[in-house]
Amino acid sequence: MEVKMHATTIVGVKRNGKVAIAGDGQVTLDKTVMKNTAKKIRRLYNGKILTGFAGSAADAQALADRFEAILEGVNGNLRRAVIDFAKEWRSDRVLRRFEALMIVADPEYLLVISGDGNVLETDDGIAAIGSGGPYAQAAAKALLENTDLSAREIAEKALRVASEICIYTNGNISVDEL
Repeated sequence: MEVKMHATTIVGVKRNGKVAIAGDGQVTLDKTVMKNTAKKIRRLYNGKILTGFAGSAADAQALADRFEAILEGVNGNLRRAVIDFAKEWRSDRVLRRFEALMIVADPEYLLVISGDGNVLETDDGIAAIGSGGPYAQAAAKALLENTDLSAREIAEKALRVASEICIYTNGNISVDEL
């Protein structure tokens, strides 16, 4: 029997020259909550880049470390680092088996990276991944279109909505903003 790990909801929002990423703290193994206070958002490249991870914690950590090394190699050029990283992730024998998604952002770009080589920049300045991603994305879209809230406030409120709907997302929310 395969035990399925559900590990997160991450949402990113761009608004008025700011970008915020919010993540919940829950890690679930099959039908059991294993942790309520996981930190799934990191600052990279001297605090100039935000990233959030969904999927296997060990895989996400390894990917974040590798992505940070690539960022250093291209002097923090996020777009270039993302493309180089996506190519490596897709083509490397070990990395391509990793089960994770990443959102990376700076005030100019909000991008989703997957192991199949996809790099997605959304049209609306909202990116969401993980178990509660669709709920957080829908809430963020409604808030972005119908309020004057900041990127940080929208990300936090959208994740709160997801935590009230998705059983794999909790209300222990961390948010960071650039």
